[in-house]
Amino acid sequence: MFVFACAGCGSELTVPLSQVALPVHAHQVYGNGAQLPVLMESGTFAVEPEPSGPPWRRWAEIHPDEAVARGIYAPVHALSDGAPGAIVIAPGDARGTVLIPENRGDGNCCGLDGAAGPNVACMECALPVASRVDDCSLWQAMWLDPNAVRRVPVGGVTAPLTWAELTAEGKGTPPFEPIADWGSRVKAGHWSHHQWSWSPRWEAAAGRALAHLLAASEGRPVTVPGGLAGEVFQPALDSMLPAGPRARHAVLAGPGRPAPGADADILLVPTHPQTGDVWSPAADATAYLVPLPFGVWLWLARPGPDSTAREPDLPVPASGGLPDGVLRDDFDPPAPHPHHLFRADPEAFRHTLVRLPTVSSPWLREILDRLTQHQRAGFI
Repeated sequence: MFVFACAGCGSELTVPLSQVALPVHAHQVYGNGAQLPVLMESGTFAVEPEPSGPPWRRWAEIHPDEAVARGIYAPVHALSDGAPGAIVIAPGDARGTVLIPENRGDGNCCGLDGAAGPNVACMECALPVASRVDDCSLWQAMWLDPNAVRRVPVGGVTAPLTWAELTAEGKGTPPFEPIADWGSRVKAGHWSHHQWSWSPRWEAAAGRALAHLLAASEGRPVTVPGGLAGEVFQPALDSMLPAGPRARHAVLAGPGRPAPGADADILLVPTHPQTGDVWSPAADATAYLVPLPFGVWLWLARPGPDSTAREPDLPVPASGGLPDGVLRDDFDPPAPHPHHLFRADPEAFRHTLVRLPTVSSPWLREILDRLTQHQRAGFI
């Protein structure tokens, strides 16, 4: 475990934290005026390996060789010239910090967005050390400036869970959840006062996975398993790829799953939530591995009623009466399914696709260039 200390005076700025993988949705902008929860679980931190934050340069200012050296193979709006290695934590895990009132930034709407740089300082020496983000449509987080803090080991080293332990733990990510509008007065804990929607986590995960599915397609049709996986991926794949024979087949693979058949060209596999490692088959395989966050993958891969997106929390028939003094608490109707079709997050899709060397293929570059049309058609 680690604490993060001020690089200026050495004061501790966080509680002890364990490192986990950076969530796919870390930089997601979701909806319009949505109130998103805290990004990181308390007691954890993650590191953004790429440069982030100001200053920014537009694509026209960047030489193609520099872009390729940074792992960017297609045009983007702008690239950050900030420092790599920003550390993200839950805001409640910060200690000894204070907001900088005059550095709220110009792009914020309902709260702080961190776009103008650090807006949090060390309480002891006033060194700007972090950016607090709590604006609408953004995940609430505290981003520590890697040049203003240093990592201090505390306690022992805990080995990450094995794939078998993760599967037994069974922490799946539900495919839809209640989302509150910013500033709305809701009755805490009751779904009827929220707007039920496809999970932002799923939309971001699907955006990344869809980019990999297209790269793995080689320009041919791709089929995915039926059910929820088909609902999430198949409409977008069918709209972006040509119809015809010789389709490539994607299947779910991972810990506890049967070995994929010989006709599996693409494997939908989990990434480890602590290390970020992508699961791979024990035997050598030529199939393309498409990464999914473990919680999303588990929901798709686990058989039984827990894997359905259609009927969560259904009442279970029971016989007999209740003991004296026990009150029933199952009179609320089941949570509703979203009324709109699933749409993968377009920015997660774009962010991933421009970082895949295969985007230089003319057919794949055309999909990227026509992304706005696919968005208007409702497939992404």
